[in-house]
Amino acid sequence: MTCKKGTSAINAKTVLFIVGPTAAGKSALAVALAKKLGGEILSADSMLIYKEMDIGTAKPTKKERGGIPHHGLDLIPPTKSFSVFAYRQFALKAIKDIVKRGKVPIVAGGTGFYIRALLEGLSPLPGANARIRRELEREAKAKGLPALYKRLLKLDPPRARAIGSHNQRRIIRALEIYLMSGKKASEPVQKTPSLLEIGYRPVVIGIHRERDALYRKINERVDAMFRKGLVREVKKLVRKKLSKTALQGVGYKEVLAWITSSSTLSTPGVAPCPHPVWTGSPEQRLREVKGRIKQTTRHFAKRQWTWFKRERGIRWVWWPENAPLTDVRDSVLRMMKNDL
Repeated sequence: MTCKKGTSAINAKTVLFIVGPTAAGKSALAVALAKKLGGEILSADSMLIYKEMDIGTAKPTKKERGGIPHHGLDLIPPTKSFSVFAYRQFALKAIKDIVKRGKVPIVAGGTGFYIRALLEGLSPLPGANARIRRELEREAKAKGLPALYKRLLKLDPPRARAIGSHNQRRIIRALEIYLMSGKKASEPVQKTPSLLEIGYRPVVIGIHRERDALYRKINERVDAMFRKGLVREVKKLVRKKLSKTALQGVGYKEVLAWITSSSTLSTPGVAPCPHPVWTGSPEQRLREVKGRIKQTTRHFAKRQWTWFKRERGIRWVWWPENAPLTDVRDSVLRMMKNDL
């Protein structure tokens, strides 16, 4: 397999990864590289898998996809949950199919667990996930430990019976394992092989941007989401029994809290809004919810940055604020050529 004219030949089993924080430009760079390399894009974003959740997830539009096939978008309805284990299964099949067609798989996204699951495989028991654990602890506080135990009893009866109904720490850990991996804690699980062990050659590129510039892009993106109709999108979803994972989408939970605290609307299966009721004029409330989403997204980007800085084997590319996309694309292509 060769790249398009003007680029060097690459290994037929190369899998290119584009990682980094939200709003860093991963999707646009992946499309630009796909056009040069003859590639197809595989999303590694845990929110883009959901149908009907387009604006708040910044899902690439048809125009933004630039005619490049994208995989991993709109896989399931927002009423369903999705695990890292399920993603890995889907992604490996997609990579195999892309390579079989003589194309270059380009994995682009910022969900660290998805990237790690592909690159390194899944351990027999996944490590702690602070976000999932916090949600389970909040659920235990809001609904009571018996509700959590009943949930575990339904998902993994042997483990639930072994733990008992009063050990909150172990109940939460068993649920955490299931939500992260799709596997029951009571079942023996062998480590899955890494991408390299399967026979592929991963090349991982991280996008490094100046923090203030990234934060400005985040703020601009949030403003654009509201102009495009984020509130309407959430109102369409509000009557559905959204899954635990779908409810974690930044922007959705804030707008949902704003809507439910400002009206009689409620979401089936969702605990009461943890935020105080918005006050002031509609314009003031709108500014406040926008500000919260911007702040939460900035914090999320910081956590992503911290995650990827700890990961091994990432080659970092500096993207200055005013540098054109083509310059960054060419830097990546030169980096790939030097690695051959």
